[in-house]
Amino acid sequence: MRLSGAFVAALCLTLLSLPALALETVKVTDGIYAFVAEKQQRSPTNLANNSTHGLNVTADGAVLVDPGDSYKGAEALHAVVRKVTDKPVKFVVNAGGQDHRWLGNGYWKAQGARIIASKAAVEGQKARGSMQMSMLAQLIKDALKGTEPTYADIVFDKAHEFELGGVKIVIRHEGHAHTPADSFGGVPSSKTEFTGDIVYVERILGVNDHSKSGTWITAFEAMAALKPAHLVPGHGSPTTLARAKADTFDYLVNLRARIKELQDNGGTVIDAPKVDQSAFRHLEQFQALAGRNAQQAFSEMEFE
Repeated sequence: MRLSGAFVAALCLTLLSLPALALETVKVTDGIYAFVAEKQQRSPTNLANNSTHGLNVTADGAVLVDPGDSYKGAEALHAVVRKVTDKPVKFVVNAGGQDHRWLGNGYWKAQGARIIASKAAVEGQKARGSMQMSMLAQLIKDALKGTEPTYADIVFDKAHEFELGGVKIVIRHEGHAHTPADSFGGVPSSKTEFTGDIVYVERILGVNDHSKSGTWITAFEAMAALKPAHLVPGHGSPTTLARAKADTFDYLVNLRARIKELQDNGGTVIDAPKVDQSAFRHLEQFQALAGRNAQQAFSEMEFE
C-alpha cells in the first residue's frame, strides 16, 4: 500500500511532537507501579525527569508520587501512566522540594488532580523555585515551556492520611534529609513505601548544600521501622529494605564516620575527598559525586 506524501508528513509531525522520554514501568505488587527514569543529568531528551515515580491504582482512581520535573515531563509521564491504568490520577504527592518532586504539578492540576505536600516542601519550593527554574532553563531549554511553579492544595505538617478506593495512604515528613522537605508515603495494605530522595539505590546519593546527612539517617530509620516489603526509591529501581540500607543508610553512616575520623585527626575540608569510600565504588556516578559529598559532609559536621 502506498502512503500519500501528506499522510507521511502528518505522521512524521505527530511522531516528532511526542515527548521523548525513557521510563521503565515496573509492577511492584498488586496496584503498585514504579516508573524508573534514567539516572543521568536532566536534559531536553528526558524532559528533566531523571528520578523514579510511584503509582498506586485503586478502584476509584490513582495516586501518583512525584509529578515530573516540567509540564512536558509530566505530560510524558501521564502517557506512561495511561498504559497501566485508564483511571484518573486523583492525587499527586510531592515527596520533597527538589525540582523533580514538584515542578510538574501544574500539568496534573490542569487534569483535575489535587496536590499534597508537607509544609516544609512548600516552603522549600517557594524559596528555591526561581533558582530551580533558572537551572532547568539552562539544562533543558525549550522543553521547559509551559512549566509554572504550582503549589499544593493539601499541606500537612508531620503526617497526612487519606483513603482512595478503600486504600489507605499515609505520608510522613520525619525531617531534613536530601532536602529539608523529604517525605515518604506508605500503603500499609501492600507493605509498600514510596521514599522520595530518602532512598537512592544503584547510584550514589548526593549530599548537597541543602542536605543534612545526620538527620537523613534519622529519616531513613523512621521509614525502615515500618518494615516495608517493597520500596519505590527516589532514584533507581524498586527494591528491598536490605538493598536500600546498603546503598543509602550504610553509605551515609560510613561517610560520616570517615569524616569524623578526619576531623578528630586535624584534617581539613581539602582532605575530605580522600576519605575511604571505596566500599561504594560500584554505585553509578561514584567518581562524580563521592568527593563533593565528603566535602559537604565535612562542612556540615563542623557545626554540629
